[in-house]
Amino acid sequence: MRSVAGKQEQAEERLRILVTSGALGALALLLPVAFHAVGLGSKFLPMLLPLLLNGFLVPPGWAATVGLLVPWVSTLATGMPPLYPPVVAVVSAEGAVLGGVAGLLYRRLGTGLWVALVTAVLAGRLTAWASSYVLAKWFGLPAALASVAMLVQGLPGVALQMAVVPFVVRVLEQRDSVLLGRDRKDRID
Repeated sequence: MRSVAGKQEQAEERLRILVTSGALGALALLLPVAFHAVGLGSKFLPMLLPLLLNGFLVPPGWAATVGLLVPWVSTLATGMPPLYPPVVAVVSAEGAVLGGVAGLLYRRLGTGLWVALVTAVLAGRLTAWASSYVLAKWFGLPAALASVAMLVQGLPGVALQMAVVPFVVRVLEQRDSVLLGRDRKDRID
C-alpha cells in the first residue's frame, strides 16, 4: 500500500514539474514579444526572466533543458532571437546555465535564495560573455567589443532579475504554494 501512495506522490510531483516548466517556458516565449511590442527590446532580457525563475521551482535538469530549448522554439516561431548572427545559441546557453545553476543551488543543495540567484546570474552572464566572444571571433568580428557590449546591454535585465525573482519566490514560499513542491530538495529529474 505504501508503494502505491509513493508512486502517486511521485506522479503528482512529475506533473507539477511538467506544468510549471511548460507554463514558464510559454511565458519565456511571450514576454519578449510583449517587451518588443512596447519598444523595450532585449535589454531587459525578457526571455531569461521566466527561465531563471523556473530554476527555483523545478529540478535543475528540467530547468536547464527548458532553458536550452525555449530560445530555439522562439526562433522557429517568431524569428527572435535571430539565427544569424547566432544570438539564439548565446541565449540558449545562458538560459540553460541560469536555470540549471539556480535549480542545483537552491533546490538540490538547499543554498539561500540570494546565493543561488547571484551565482546563477553571474554564471549565466559569464556564459553569455564567453559564447558571444567565441562566436564573434568565429565570424571575424571584434570579439572583445562584441562580448562586452552584450554584457553591458543586458544590465537592465540583470537588475530586473534581481528585483523580480526574489519577490516571486518569497511570495510563493509565504503562501506555501504548490509551485514549490513538497520539498525544496527534490530528487526527481
